Amino acid sequence: MTTRIAVARPPTRTAAKSAWRPPAWLRRTASAAVWMLASLLLFGGLWELAWAAGWADPLLLPPPHVFLADFAGQARFFDSSTIGQAQASPFIAVTSTILATLVRVLSGLGLGFVASLVTGILITRFGLIRKLVLPTLTLLAPISPMAWLPVAIFLFGIGDRPAIFMVFIGVYFVMTLATITEINGVSTTYLNVARTLGATPRQILFGVTLPAILPGMLHTLRMNLFAAWMVVLIAEAVGVGSGLGQVVVLARNTFNASLVFFTMAIIGISGYLLDLLFRQLQKRALWWQAAGKGA
Repeated sequence: MTTRIAVARPPTRTAAKSAWRPPAWLRRTASAAVWMLASLLLFGGLWELAWAAGWADPLLLPPPHVFLADFAGQARFFDSSTIGQAQASPFIAVTSTILATLVRVLSGLGLGFVASLVTGILITRFGLIRKLVLPTLTLLAPISPMAWLPVAIFLFGIGDRPAIFMVFIGVYFVMTLATITEINGVSTTYLNVARTLGATPRQILFGVTLPAILPGMLHTLRMNLFAAWMVVLIAEAVGVGSGLGQVVVLARNTFNASLVFFTMAIIGISGYLLDLLFRQLQKRALWWQAAGKGA
């Protein structure tokens, strides 16, 4: 009686191709993009349906196919060139305006984040500073950034600096109070273990406290990202003379509803992409947390 021995054969090229799956991050990105597109199509479809049914006045609420189709016509309002100068191309005009607003948002956010972190650490580490500074911060925190607009113009005049200052004020007080709360919420077990192992106060700060509060601080910073967009648009409308906020004011003054909604679409897309980028950076910075945790 003969015995047959099965010999393992290497997988064929076709089988290897069928077994390949895209990486997890690519699948998550594709899924998010599909759902975003579906959400936009649903929203835009309802808007178009309201226009087709005659429920929305096209002069006051023009449907998306009206204000998005005329990109070149809308983009000419984004060019702030003076009379006699060559006009920029539509793409360059819109892109430069978006970048100008984006730089102001990121500058104000960065300065506010660093300043609030330093202030919160000083308040929690030194009792004298806490007694002298914290009451004033708590008093100023409820004041709307709108009330600071005249102060920004008095101090910095017209230009980028008042807009950056407005964004800074909009996030500084909230972020400082959040920093104090996060530091006071650090587990005493971590601190006691570090002291038992002979860690110095500086080592405890940079090796225990800051890593412990980083997730909460980045989450608070992300929430303030949307507030920063709102503040910078107000500042641009009054104290800068350029940017997306200035285009919105121009559309209002000329009663150009198509330009209003076109600019709102640009602002929404820019804010969404910036938030998406921030979430990716947040995942890289908080690499020790679960991949699916958080919004």
